[in-house]
Amino acid sequence: MKKKILGVIPARYASTRFPGKALADISGKPMVQRVYEQASKAKSLDHVVVATDHVKIYDKVREFGGNVVMTREDHPSGTDRCYEALMKTGDDYDYIINIQGDEPFIQPKQIDELAALLDGETQLATLAAKIGDEASLSNTGIVKVIFDYNGNAIYFSRESIPYFRGAEKSEWLRKHTYYKHVALYAYRRDILAEITLLKVSSLERAESLEQLRWIENGYKIRIGVTEHETIGIDTPEDLERALKMKLLV
Repeated sequence: MKKKILGVIPARYASTRFPGKALADISGKPMVQRVYEQASKAKSLDHVVVATDHVKIYDKVREFGGNVVMTREDHPSGTDRCYEALMKTGDDYDYIINIQGDEPFIQPKQIDELAALLDGETQLATLAAKIGDEASLSNTGIVKVIFDYNGNAIYFSRESIPYFRGAEKSEWLRKHTYYKHVALYAYRRDILAEITLLKVSSLERAESLEQLRWIENGYKIRIGVTEHETIGIDTPEDLERALKMKLLV
């Protein structure tokens, strides 16, 4: 039986490195509209909604005809904002997919790949992609993930994992397959309600990675491997580089 899935795009106005980035112009459209339009192309989503904390973003989404809900300003994470959006949307969804508001080039197929993992038993799910260059492997801004034979996450880290003993780091990619995390999350409805009540964990605090809180509390995160690349926008320079790559479709 097909699961009913809600796609939520958390879009905060405040950003340390790129204030108001949800409204940043990308070839004539604000970033939040680009994300919304890409997410709306995913065949697996029954409904898409933007969850924001700022009236300017709210008004812009209404202006281009999108669905939007106003949420609290003090949410500590996008996960918490997704839960409030679910409560305000009202329908009985089986799963919620968190689509990052700074991913204007996200591929609809990635969302569908993630949705394919949601069988009712899956608690949480996300995606990973192979790392193909040493620079990415060494970049602490790119989160790495390792997972077991059943496709469940073992650990996420900003460091290169696993450490390949007895080999120079320049040789690691030839000796082992490394994966980076693609920050797209799916939550089963009941699990989303539970994890929003968890306290910040020691591993999360050390790596500044929210998903470690879930693992540390015993939740399973299913990993799907994707071949589709995506580029998150954290700074104006990121956007400038992405536009030069001509990723818009």
